Amino acid sequence: MLKFSRNKLVSIVKEDGDTLIVHGVLDDYIYSLEINVSIRISDRRILSIDGKWNRWTTPECPRAIPVLKEAVGFCIEEGIVPEIHKIIGRKGCRHFANLLIECCDTAREAAMLSRWEDAKKENKELSFEEFVETGTQKLPVLQETVKHADVEKKVKEKPAQIKVSDKKDRTENKSAFDGTSKGFVIDLHMHTSPASPCSTAPVDRLIEEAKIIGLDGICLTDHNYVWDERAVEDLRQKHGFLVLRGNEITTGQGDMLVFGMYNDIKGIVKLEDLRQEVVQAKGFIIVAHPFRGFLVFGVGRLGLTPEKAMERPLFKFVDAVEVLNGKVTEKENDFALTVANGLGLFTTGGSDAHEVSEVGRYATRFSDKIKDEKDLVNALKSGNYTPVSFR
Repeated sequence: MLKFSRNKLVSIVKEDGDTLIVHGVLDDYIYSLEINVSIRISDRRILSIDGKWNRWTTPECPRAIPVLKEAVGFCIEEGIVPEIHKIIGRKGCRHFANLLIECCDTAREAAMLSRWEDAKKENKELSFEEFVETGTQKLPVLQETVKHADVEKKVKEKPAQIKVSDKKDRTENKSAFDGTSKGFVIDLHMHTSPASPCSTAPVDRLIEEAKIIGLDGICLTDHNYVWDERAVEDLRQKHGFLVLRGNEITTGQGDMLVFGMYNDIKGIVKLEDLRQEVVQAKGFIIVAHPFRGFLVFGVGRLGLTPEKAMERPLFKFVDAVEVLNGKVTEKENDFALTVANGLGLFTTGGSDAHEVSEVGRYATRFSDKIKDEKDLVNALKSGNYTPVSFR
């Protein structure tokens, strides 16, 4: 049985009359990191920030620490969340971004309590409830404070550049298929809690987030878990949003995203056997993040070239390659793309989201509208789609 735990802890000390010292820790079976942030109470500005890795997966991870300095000067109002994801998450590390958001949320509450203590010096009978109700806790929002809608607009105007086959396609961020847009965008890879023990994201919140950021649909691809068809239909009706089923199945040659085949497979299976079941069901199989973790050793030290990678037997048993995955490095995604192009295999993108904030980081844009799971499998077999950087 797979066991996984993730812990987040934030502690705050008021150093002086106008400064909070915030210490945040995120620790799970894979990653362990810490940040220290000082925040001025009067204008809610970050004065300093530094980070520390205790456990990481690739040599790329420590490079995220200097990026944290770019958060100095941020105002910790709620509108800062998209900016943290954009600057700290994209340029540095999404784990630091998520931990910083947690620290900012906690610091806002601590700042409110601090202001309540100050207000009680003038009115000793002032309760916290009265303090909140009267609006005394609210300070003027500074002009520089980032607003959520503005940030999302900027992100959509200037999305990140990525390496896929068509430069024009990859610089666009279209959704809400209406017959005139250039595609129908689906996040093909995400995990929900508790279906995937490694996820912290409830399915309803994932769907809500997908709608907010403008996706046209999502696929639930929990680890070795088959969603009940009726339960997924209920989710579609409840949210008025396209929710589709998939499955991330563990094989001896890596993780495979399977669509159109709903056999309940547990444990680690042979890829050859899985392939037979998928073919029999007339489904579709995508190898997920095929080169995740290879930078731990370094391509040069391993002697791994795209030509050698193309010789891996697994590529004989898959229909497509996931070349944009939110859980691996840019170099690993680029390497997967090179291999897929060399083999002439279709390419897809998916966030591999395990937290709500990760939904839609990468996705796949289809040429035609997708209405159900049959449409999805047919579209995947057609090859009329492109992996995209969406969020």
